[in-house]
Amino acid sequence: MAGIDMAVYGLTGRLAALALERAETEAVGRVIAQDRGSYRVVSVTGERMAEVSGRLRYETEEAADFPAVGDFVRLREEDSLALIQGILPRRSAFVRRAAGTGCTEQVVAANIDTAFICMALNGDFNLRRLERYLAVAWDSGAVPVVVLTKADLCENMAQRLSEVACVAAGAEVVTVSAVQTDGLRALAPYLRPGKTVALLGSSGVGKSTLINRLLGEERLRTNGLRDDDRGRHTTTRRELFLLAQGGMVIDTPGMRELGLWDADEGLEQSFADIETLAAGCRFRDCTHTGEPGCAVRAAVREGALPPERLQSYQKLCAESLYAADTERYLAKKKEKFKRIAKINRSAQRM
Repeated sequence: MAGIDMAVYGLTGRLAALALERAETEAVGRVIAQDRGSYRVVSVTGERMAEVSGRLRYETEEAADFPAVGDFVRLREEDSLALIQGILPRRSAFVRRAAGTGCTEQVVAANIDTAFICMALNGDFNLRRLERYLAVAWDSGAVPVVVLTKADLCENMAQRLSEVACVAAGAEVVTVSAVQTDGLRALAPYLRPGKTVALLGSSGVGKSTLINRLLGEERLRTNGLRDDDRGRHTTTRRELFLLAQGGMVIDTPGMRELGLWDADEGLEQSFADIETLAAGCRFRDCTHTGEPGCAVRAAVREGALPPERLQSYQKLCAESLYAADTERYLAKKKEKFKRIAKINRSAQRM
């Protein structure tokens, strides 16, 4: 019986070469679903449930080093269960600071080519949230595309598009309506065979509805609008779907929190307008808070830069710096306790 062509699932190029090298000793699959500690993977032999091997669990110290949806993984396949032995190198990863903590990073999706940042055009429209998502998306290594959903509910489309254009420079912007027959046509160029798209956004922006339309069936449960014109949270796990026309989409839970994790490169890209203005500041280390000769604050005074955008930039930069400092602190702390443990082992042998 012919096996599954893993090139359909994006196993091509360097990753395919690595899989071929390991073919005699282990299989290579892709994580297509994740719900808490359980996984579902696909390989040339088909789909099956999987769990992390004891050795990988023991050797893995950081949460971000555990498998995530979209990861290509080394497998030892058994009758009905596969053991995940390791993760192949990621070419991109959408990473956030784990909700409720200040010192743990979480991989939301891996090996994605395009990140659809979904934002509704109705009452849930929020430019500051969009800036946050764009910063993380640019930092992931994937290409962000802003997908404005629920276009049928928007009464001031021209104004909305103008506002988005001011904060999404460098990213394509498309509008869709899942209730219209041709509402998803604008997404077709990104959904190519072997390519992976992740849908990201807060709860209720219509990600599940979009995926159902792309799949051509009601695979994911959706809820209607609440009384406050916002959607209800429905997705509770991350899952990758293979589309009939080619390409893959990853559905992710709506994120109530999207904390930045050391996303300097993403911030530079997302706020390129401010970075360009900053080159004209008198001081190279200008913080744009009160220094003389600040070109950024001059742009605000002249009306060329909205003050809310500068405030958002400063807030996200501080948050990213905090995460970076926390990471360095934890690394130093870990090294300190390793030295202590080594000294204790030496003392016990005396």
